[in-house]
Amino acid sequence: MTRDAHENMKPIWIVDDDESIRWVLEKALARENLATKSFPNAREALDALQTSVPQVLVSDIRMPGESGLELLQAVKAKHPGLPVIVITAFSDLDSAVAAFQGGAFEYLAKPFDIDKAVELIRRALEESLRESDVEQVSAETPEILGQAPAMQDVFRAIGRLSQSNVTVLITGESGTGKELVARALHKHSPRAAQPYIALNTAAIPKDLLESELFGHERGAFTGAQATRRGRFEQAENGTLFLDEIGDMPFDLQTRLLRVLSDGHFYRVGGHQPLKANVRVIAATHQNLEQRVKEGLFREDLYHRLNVIRLRLPSLRERHEDIPLLTRHFLAQSAKQLGVEAKRMSDSAMQFLASLELPGNVRQLENLCNWITVMAPGQTVEVKDLPQELTHGQDYVSSTVSMPVSVTMPVQPSAMPALSDVSSAMSSMSVPSFPSSSPTPANGHAAAVADKAGWIALLESEAAHMLAAGQPEVMDALGRQFESALIKTALKHTHGRKNDAAIRLGIGRNTITRKIHELGIDGAKDE
Repeated sequence: MTRDAHENMKPIWIVDDDESIRWVLEKALARENLATKSFPNAREALDALQTSVPQVLVSDIRMPGESGLELLQAVKAKHPGLPVIVITAFSDLDSAVAAFQGGAFEYLAKPFDIDKAVELIRRALEESLRESDVEQVSAETPEILGQAPAMQDVFRAIGRLSQSNVTVLITGESGTGKELVARALHKHSPRAAQPYIALNTAAIPKDLLESELFGHERGAFTGAQATRRGRFEQAENGTLFLDEIGDMPFDLQTRLLRVLSDGHFYRVGGHQPLKANVRVIAATHQNLEQRVKEGLFREDLYHRLNVIRLRLPSLRERHEDIPLLTRHFLAQSAKQLGVEAKRMSDSAMQFLASLELPGNVRQLENLCNWITVMAPGQTVEVKDLPQELTHGQDYVSSTVSMPVSVTMPVQPSAMPALSDVSSAMSSMSVPSFPSSSPTPANGHAAAVADKAGWIALLESEAAHMLAAGQPEVMDALGRQFESALIKTALKHTHGRKNDAAIRLGIGRNTITRKIHELGIDGAKDE
């Protein structure tokens, strides 16, 4: 568990009328640097629950006054994702069964081993933090603004759908802002006060995706030590955004179709049907009609998803949006780094607006991050931009008129924090800005120059972070380095992760774990 996780963690509540049990658990958890708060009965815990919430609740079942089962019921009604561990006697099996039926995470049988108790609480903590990450939605979800004609159809569609619960399929190239539109659809819908849950189906390993979507019962498979809610349950009464739906495995498409058809699903290993009151918004950069023809996507699921289609334009279709998008991203980058925002000269801005950026808005954002960190002066000229841009013929378009009157702010969470320099390093590692291939005559010299160039950039970035006193420099740069290597290998092997692992000289399990940890898209099993 990271230091940041510790700092943001709420205390663990211990509810037990036995003072000795409270004392033992408090001391054991204190040795693990985990904060606790204790209550001698369920009533005091219920009163405290009116103003605060624990990270994990540990409660005895049999206590004077309200029982632990009554406390469990009250907690689950208000905070269904909060893990509750109940303490029970060996002889009280009926209570343990009742606790699981009430949604308990696990139970501790008296007398319990303190080390095993701490281990169990740690597992509950990890589950709680994972749920918090999933369910947390920024309170500052920004509006999408702009005057480019290609964007006006998008705005009108969002307005028309504002009071609807209809399923929406968002299409468009990578980096055009599909999730931002999904958030806007949720924010302006009747479900706005309910959860918004997003899942990138391409980023989750195939063998874990079913559990991520539908949850699993305790013991459903090896490692399933506790019941876990899936994304459909987490999004109950709200919106579930399924990104990169075109990459969903065929067998899971069948299960998703069933949910969309009759509104019911089963957890993995479960036999009790669960009702799903969820609005589904799906997105893809792929041609689903073509995938249907190729037998890779179910036609009936395609028609279920394609109730309303919303196509997002590429940045090439709205060049006039580039200037203030650039200003917005430069201001955003500067704010995160705590520096003064860079300013683009007129010629540099005109050059940017003439580029055919295949990575769309995301690539422009990454470029602005690079400029904030690497450009030498406050006013940025064309010569200060990455050479891959200024010398790459693939990016330069025909002449483009340059109205400078629009912007489309992008959700802050869409941009990686510059404090760990991940976005800056992604641009340094060049995959965002591929240059044209060198000719055979100068290939070796170019390769040597590129190698020297990226090492110099790495050294410069490390020096910048160290001088700024940023924490965990090795971890931040190391994660970005690993991510760049794996992404490049996957691109080289057309997404086949086993081939990529062989090329990189790492194990199959290692690359699967790192793809999951680093949130890398585009990998597939052979």
